[in-house]
Amino acid sequence: MTENLLDNVHINFDAGSLWVLNLVLGLVMFGVALEISIKDFKPLLLKPKAIILGLFSQFILLPAVTYFLILFIEPLPSIALGMFMVAACPGGNISNFISYLSKANTALSVSLTAIATLLAIVMTPLNFHFWSMLYTPSSNLIQEISISPVEMFKLVSLLLGLPLILGMYVNYSHPVLAMKLAKRLKVVSLLFFICLVFIALYNNLDIFKEYIVYVFWIVLIHNLIAFSTGYSVGKLFRLPEDSIRSITIETGIQNSGLGLLLIFTFFDGLGGMALLAAFWGIWHIVSGLILAALWNGKPITKETIA
Repeated sequence: MTENLLDNVHINFDAGSLWVLNLVLGLVMFGVALEISIKDFKPLLLKPKAIILGLFSQFILLPAVTYFLILFIEPLPSIALGMFMVAACPGGNISNFISYLSKANTALSVSLTAIATLLAIVMTPLNFHFWSMLYTPSSNLIQEISISPVEMFKLVSLLLGLPLILGMYVNYSHPVLAMKLAKRLKVVSLLFFICLVFIALYNNLDIFKEYIVYVFWIVLIHNLIAFSTGYSVGKLFRLPEDSIRSITIETGIQNSGLGLLLIFTFFDGLGGMALLAAFWGIWHIVSGLILAALWNGKPITKETIA
């Protein structure tokens, strides 16, 4: 009864709203890129240990840990699918901004987001299908899922590639201007982004009030475990502290906007899936900012290689 009721819920958050949200995230990315130069990436290419571990944490460990969490808590099948979808998505663009606030390795964060987003063309549907099929209660709800390479390329170009190239170009050609713009743009774009999130929440306030109880603690626990997974990987392999912070953030902040887009496209906005992904999209901003506030007050010796 509860399952049927939850899956009939319709969230007022269409594809157009998602694109607006993603455009704002692109603006956040541009603000971060204004303070990045090509020389920041050279050590990462010479010593790629941190990038490999970051991708391993995100695409291998997080889906696996999510599966065992689902086995333990036994959520409704549609909510389980939402958890698998979130875990299968690449890191969210706001992770770069959170890394900056956390005094983490921003170049590593940007590199991980870029590579993970490209790999997501294959890894997102593969991980989602593989792990969700292993969980019997959710396997009956699965439809064939695929991601158009053209659409994914547009997403990468618009949200990551274009802002990154433009920001770094301004940094290279007009470094003084870049520094001035960065200070203002990061604040303005983040405030704009937060406003959009709260507008979306307001438009669905009645739904969230009535059904949030089904996903609230699940999202909080899932997100905490995601952060802990990334942090544990970094500590286990003795990465520099700034790289550990970046991998922690990249693993704990997922592109739930992409997840929602896939849910609305391939699952017709299935209530349990959509509600979990939507609340994750709100909560990981809150948890990310809390983590950034804690780490921002703990200065570290800056290291840009693993």
